[in-house]
Amino acid sequence: MVPVGDRLQDTSINEQLARSGILVAALDFRAPPAASYPGSVMDINYGIRWLKTQAAKLGSRPDMVCTFGISSGGHMAMLLGMRPRDSRYSAIPLSRGDSALDASVRGVIMGAPVIDPLGRYRYAKQLKESGKPHPEFVDLVLPLHDKYWKTEDAMAEGNPVQALERGENVALPPVLYIQDTRDIVHPRPQLERFVELYRKAGGHVDLELSEGASDAFVPRNPPKALARSIESRDPASPTAMRVVSKIITFVREQTQ
Repeated sequence: MVPVGDRLQDTSINEQLARSGILVAALDFRAPPAASYPGSVMDINYGIRWLKTQAAKLGSRPDMVCTFGISSGGHMAMLLGMRPRDSRYSAIPLSRGDSALDASVRGVIMGAPVIDPLGRYRYAKQLKESGKPHPEFVDLVLPLHDKYWKTEDAMAEGNPVQALERGENVALPPVLYIQDTRDIVHPRPQLERFVELYRKAGGHVDLELSEGASDAFVPRNPPKALARSIESRDPASPTAMRVVSKIITFVREQTQ
């Protein structure tokens, strides 16, 4: 799906991670009309490789990169994690000529990802075709899917769930999968199918499911809903505190 926002929209989350000692790089990438799939994943693949060239200057190592994304960003983080050496995604060369570097990562953190783009598209279409009233998110996500993917074939090809179903030879970095139990924008059966297939393939998935937090995952604005949930600095919000703590712990475990 087309991302809504820019690299600054998750600043609050990024600042909390940075205060814990995690080096954070927030990336911008092309979206329609500038580019459709796979343009955005090409940009992020390049960003990961570029960051690795700067790791020593920043006091880190190139083999300690994890990725984090929300909604469409979660989808792209996972797709790139599974296909770090895909020649299409790595088509933008590094100016320094570090051809030996690839976009492999130590871990992937997904917040309510569009884990099955085709499945989510068909789910939204079915809701729309059933007649009004249908959930508000339907009228947002359908045109965004069309602009970004162009075709259902592309939605099937750039699809983490279907890549696993096809038995593709993919990388399997550890995954932290965050979602709310009341999230109707990112269907629960698609989460469960991904987790089943990823674990069956030998990958590790750590699920963090919030139990119907009243202020989280608002369908009215799905790309920003999870961000609002975990950006909260309210110490009385156990969901926000638990999720941020889980992200920090996950990153530290993968980069020891």
